[in-house]
Formats: sequence, C-alpha cells, structure tokens
Amino acid sequence: QVQLVESGGGLVQAGGSLRLSCAASGTFFSINTMAWYRQVPGKQRELVASITSSSGTNYADSVKGRFTISRDKSKNTVYLQMNSLKPEDTAVYDCNAEVRISWTATERYRGQGTQVTVSS
Repeated sequence: QVQLVESGGGLVQAGGSLRLSCAASGTFFSINTMAWYRQVPGKQRELVASITSSSGTNYADSVKGRFTISRDKSKNTVYLQMNSLKPEDTAVYDCNAEVRISWTATERYRGQGTQVTVSS
C-alpha cells in the first residue's frame, strides 16, 4: 500500500507565499508523474501542476509564473511553491501520484488534502 501525506497548507494574506509538500511512503518500484490538484466546494476539481519522472512540468494557466512544482526523487517527495497568492487560490490542495507497484502494473494514489486559504 502507498500513502501520500501532504503538509504546508494554511492561512496567508494575498501576495504571500506557501510551500506544500507531499511525501510518498510504502512499498513500490518507482513513482512516475506526481501532481497537485485543488478543489473549491461547488466547483470542478482542477489540475494545478504536474511533474514527470524526468522532471517535465505542466501548469494550469491560472498559476503559471506564480507556482513552481518540483520533486526530490531520493525522498519520494513533491513540492509546490506558491508565490503571489490570490484569494482565488483558496482551495483544498491534494497530491496525486502514479506509482509503479510491480514490473507490469501502476496505480494512482491521492492524498487526503491540505487547506490553503488566502485572505484579501
């Protein structure tokens, strides 16, 4: 079984910064793509950023230039550095990972989420 545990959420004023972390633990071969999603109640869940095993990145247009995703393979951890935060960034952010659990199989896992609140 694989677990993803997020940390780093909280309350920040508009214009401020936060860094989210997500650490994967358990038994697995490797981790492929890792990603951050966010969801606001009543709205569709949104892909914020993703990073492949070769460190290729992808961002939602709404966060380009403000957020940076990175990963530390030695720690099985992905980070989301969020700068110039806006009230509209307020959401529950959750970490996702595509994990290779055997030579022939991969599975997707999702963390429990962490609340980010940006006050105006």
